[in-house]
Amino acid sequence: MGMYEGKNVIVTGSSRGIGALLTRHFLDEGATVVGIARGPANCEHQRYLHHQADLAVPAEIQQLFVGLRKTVQTIDIVINSAAVLTSQYALIMPAAAAQSMLNLNLLAPFLVAREAAKLMRKAKSGRIINISSMAVSLEPEGDSVYAACKAGLTTLSNILAKEFAAFNVTCNTLGITAIETDMLKQLPHDKIDAVVARLPIPRYATADDIVNVIDFYASERSGYITAQTIYLGGVH
Repeated sequence: MGMYEGKNVIVTGSSRGIGALLTRHFLDEGATVVGIARGPANCEHQRYLHHQADLAVPAEIQQLFVGLRKTVQTIDIVINSAAVLTSQYALIMPAAAAQSMLNLNLLAPFLVAREAAKLMRKAKSGRIINISSMAVSLEPEGDSVYAACKAGLTTLSNILAKEFAAFNVTCNTLGITAIETDMLKQLPHDKIDAVVARLPIPRYATADDIVNVIDFYASERSGYITAQTIYLGGVH
């Protein structure tokens, strides 16, 4: 038996990057995973339920949860990992790109967490885990809006943790460093290498680094851990 046997897990951005990595991890450990992505499923598994939705559109999130309430009785864990990054200096950043980052990186996690918490409240148990970034601390040029969204995500997590504590739902944040994903491939590799070289632990993150913290937050033993942010690699 896996550590998540019998658990229902929502993973946003489940088709790519961190979301795909965590989807595989939860499936390997026995969970039923509700994957949400804009595109079609790229995972075939008897315990994988794919939902195609644009999380940047609030109405699609609302519609998604209306359907979920009819098919899934409880949600035990939510991973808000869907994100978009446009790395450009502020003077040339299109307003549409900035708005897209605000919608997907900050508003969508709020709406997903809120709707999931309604289901968790009935069960009086749940774990909400938001994926943030080293950009919050490092504040790299060109990432003003992206870093601001991720900083806001931490504040959002901390306040939701207080609001949801009464019904035994925790809300925590994981700030990841660079890991080989499609999002990272958008950026010049030499610049990412230079950032990684300045980290206290100067290497790229691995899948195991990420799932180690996810498993800690998601554990039933972590019911007293909420409103916390863990950054990988020594970032603070």
